[in-house]
Amino acid sequence: MRPTEFLKSQCQSNWDAATAHAFTDALCDGTLDLDKMRGYLQQDYLFVEEFVRLLAAAISNAPSLTDAVPAAQFLAVITGPENTYFQRSLAALDAPEAEAAAPQTQAFLIQMRDARLTGKYEEMLAVLVVAEWTYLSWAAPQEKRAAGLPFYFGEWITLHAGPGFEGVVEYLRGQLDAIWPSLSDTAQTAATQRFFDTVQLERAFFDAAWAGFEVAR
Repeated sequence: MRPTEFLKSQCQSNWDAATAHAFTDALCDGTLDLDKMRGYLQQDYLFVEEFVRLLAAAISNAPSLTDAVPAAQFLAVITGPENTYFQRSLAALDAPEAEAAAPQTQAFLIQMRDARLTGKYEEMLAVLVVAEWTYLSWAAPQEKRAAGLPFYFGEWITLHAGPGFEGVVEYLRGQLDAIWPSLSDTAQTAATQRFFDTVQLERAFFDAAWAGFEVAR
């Protein structure tokens, strides 16, 4: 079994809760309350800056140029199409950017920052793998529904589905899988905890989004 598959299997309950969530179900069938979508987008957009820093740090710690290039290409997607998706969607929903992070958002921001500041490639990858693989897991089965939805629903699905994004997830998993056998027991334990904690944070964020974040007006 691949190391990343084993890690997922060890937190399966939280993984399933994060990837088969009432929030994403409602988003994908177009019935999600728009205030819930506004609050979700406002909070999720707060992740972009720290995510960019984390991904850039992973690029700088990659073993070789060959290992770094796919992440660099993905960084251009985050700072390009995904960034403008947030801006267009918030504008279409008449929602300003949030100035304050909800507790669930703040906890995730701290997780990304802390992983970056360790300087440990495996811990950065553990967070990145969870962040992207969980989104692929819920979005990929819904890809065909995206075209019939308003763009702020549909594009959020297609940004996290399809061959391009599948390739990103496979690349990130492959990086962690490749270095796993060479890690010390201490390093494996730290990366494992980082993986588990990030899955829990994903679940908590979707739970809070489903309950409804306070919408900035």
